[in-house]
Amino acid sequence: MSESQGFRSERDSMGEFEVPIDAYYGANTMRARLNFPISDLRFGRSFIEAIASIKLAAAQVNRELGALDAETSGAIVGAAREVAGGKLDDQFVVDIFQTGSGTSTNMNANEVISNRAIEMLGGVKGSREPVHPNDHVNMGQSSNDVIPTAIHIAALRAIRDDLTPALSELRAELEAKAEEFMPVLKTGRTHLQDATPIRLGQEFAGYAGQVERGLERLRAAEAELSEVALGGTAVGTGVNVHPEFAGRVCARLSEMIGAPVRETSNHFQAQSALDNIVAASGALKTVAVSLMKIANDIRWLGSGPRAGIGEIVLPEVQPGSSIMPGKVNPVIPESVCQAAAQVIGNDATVAVAGQSGNFEINVMMPVAAYNLLQSIDLLAASARNLARQCVNGLEATSAGPDMVERGLAIVTTLVPRIGYDAAADIAKEAQATGQTVKQVALVRTGLSSEELDEILDPSGMTEPGLGSGVAVG
Repeated sequence: MSESQGFRSERDSMGEFEVPIDAYYGANTMRARLNFPISDLRFGRSFIEAIASIKLAAAQVNRELGALDAETSGAIVGAAREVAGGKLDDQFVVDIFQTGSGTSTNMNANEVISNRAIEMLGGVKGSREPVHPNDHVNMGQSSNDVIPTAIHIAALRAIRDDLTPALSELRAELEAKAEEFMPVLKTGRTHLQDATPIRLGQEFAGYAGQVERGLERLRAAEAELSEVALGGTAVGTGVNVHPEFAGRVCARLSEMIGAPVRETSNHFQAQSALDNIVAASGALKTVAVSLMKIANDIRWLGSGPRAGIGEIVLPEVQPGSSIMPGKVNPVIPESVCQAAAQVIGNDATVAVAGQSGNFEINVMMPVAAYNLLQSIDLLAASARNLARQCVNGLEATSAGPDMVERGLAIVTTLVPRIGYDAAADIAKEAQATGQTVKQVALVRTGLSSEELDEILDPSGMTEPGLGSGVAVG
């Protein structure tokens, strides 16, 4: 190994190659860095932490199984712990758009951990002695089982530690607003047209219910992701791996991340397909759709303040126009909608990636990983921001209650007394004349004012079993 002009020359299985003298990565990574000058997208913190955690646990288990000596294992564990902690993130330089198995990134991790371990033992970076990236750091592993396992571990941890708490916070804020707004009667809307009365709190209870069910879907996604491919090595047969290796590593990973991790019962499906990842991405897409629905409803309910619906007031967080003084826009919900759109697009990419396997391996794992993990990050940040900067500060106005009496759909509760057609005629006359339903009904039905007050009571229409008891749809 020679050094010149800021580079060191080191050998891999393809021969000599120059690497920056201070780099912890090696020749294999450098080749990939030059082979894939595609984008500025790189694996992020969660994935690097996950793959380093696998290397760390593998070194410990290989020591237990007698395959690594204590010194080599200890150095790998120490180096992997530094990588997992973020000290060497700048050494992960391979583009997302690389070899479809992610082999370049697996070797990136192997070389960084190997060279840092060599340095810890007083050796020379790039020498591949006394800690070899393939023989020692990658022992019992293949890129084909490590990369999908790292995707699962990273996503599991991110869902548990970031997305679930963020959505739980949003649900709590929506539930609080549902309780606060429950006394507020307003006109319901179906097809963007007036419908029977509803409580503003019931609308917000609906939003909270969407988020709660999103959390349930994430729990199902976590169950999918807890099954990992580790132990299958190259094609799922487990060649060159101790029969206890994967089970023991999974047990250690479970302890490390605080969530169950189990070796798959069918390595051939785990390595030839990304079905678990596709399913998890689908759950994330559903959460994104829910957040977009909630955010758009909040935008519309707060539209105005004078020419729109204006049933709620959103917190004013920044000026809304460079030309119209005093204008304030619903910028937080707008940002949520954009993030949700990105997640929906990410899911399409994951779906394409999932069907891009041929026989014993999927060849779009890096891009599937990037999009899945980005979706988790975007949803977590958006849900938390929506809760804190928007939902928390929402206020109800009098616009909703003021319109209830003039609503036409309250005529629905007259149907059991006078029939559908007669009730429709009353609604049409009220619309044409500008009168209320009650005013027209007093003339057309012969019902007394007191009877109509009871029948047309909007609060009764919002409670199952009260009022007329008529279900409408």
